[in-house]
Amino acid sequence: MEILPGVHQIAMDYHGRVLKLYLLLGENFGMLMDAGDATIPESGILPYFEKKKLKVSEVTPAVVQKYVNVKLEKLSPNSVRKHLANISKCLESAVKQNIIAFNPVKRIELPKKIKFTGAKHYNERQIEQLLECAKGDPLEIVIRLTLFYGLRRSEILGLRWQSINFDERTISINHTVVKIDKTTHISDRTKNASSCTVFPMPEKVMAELLRWKEHQQALKELQPNDYHDSGYVCTYPDGQLLSTDFVSQHFARLLRKNDMPHIRFHDLRHSSACFLKYLGFDLKDIQTWLRHKDIQTTMNLYVSLDMEAKSNIANNLDARFQLLEAK
Repeated sequence: MEILPGVHQIAMDYHGRVLKLYLLLGENFGMLMDAGDATIPESGILPYFEKKKLKVSEVTPAVVQKYVNVKLEKLSPNSVRKHLANISKCLESAVKQNIIAFNPVKRIELPKKIKFTGAKHYNERQIEQLLECAKGDPLEIVIRLTLFYGLRRSEILGLRWQSINFDERTISINHTVVKIDKTTHISDRTKNASSCTVFPMPEKVMAELLRWKEHQQALKELQPNDYHDSGYVCTYPDGQLLSTDFVSQHFARLLRKNDMPHIRFHDLRHSSACFLKYLGFDLKDIQTWLRHKDIQTTMNLYVSLDMEAKSNIANNLDARFQLLEAK
């Protein structure tokens, strides 16, 4: 498929992930492979270089460095490094084809990778407070399911009634909704192969979902001509799918309204992981529940947990030593 003049795209499934090859035809030739986020080349890289009308042989270290500087104005260093990985694959192919002598990406100053220092999260008391504050809120079902299953925003928004089996008491995570460059992308793929799963649905969760389904049906009967039967679980009162921006922005407003510490919506996923640790589950259990492809990602969550544990120890020791000195 030709997606731009002289740029052809070949897409295929590969173990649950999308594999795309970008073939640049013309005076010069190069190939760009993306085996992870299929949106990076289309939304970030190709439009930039297409506007420049550059041939592969004209992509110098200076050109790549300027690209980095431009992207850093809107993206994090870690995101820009992902872009560079894609560009490097393309240029490395050109080197192997003897089109260019060297890969210019290897001759630029890479943005420093931001080291993970521990995610923010809510403790058990704060989770209890949040669930109480969310009662009757437009995001009530969103917050409850996200905390219980540790879902990503793309996964909770992508949850459809057809993925919920009340007879077998299961919830399938196999559909996502994401927003990239002001455009909403709906896909039957998850972030990675391990993210696609089937969760058990215990009695309390099933009761909440049945109650929400009845609520949606009542809204549908109140507005028979204006209701949009989208098939999604998380919707506005008129049945349309909640927007990604609304979820993030309304969540922030909910926290401010109830004087709760600020966390991102994604931090609910971290809070779920932390709650599992407090309940006594081990690292492998948490990785399985959160569907982390790499256990290192799960381990990173323990950075903030360890500091909290150390603080509790320090406070207890301080109190004990004060008692000893008072004798």
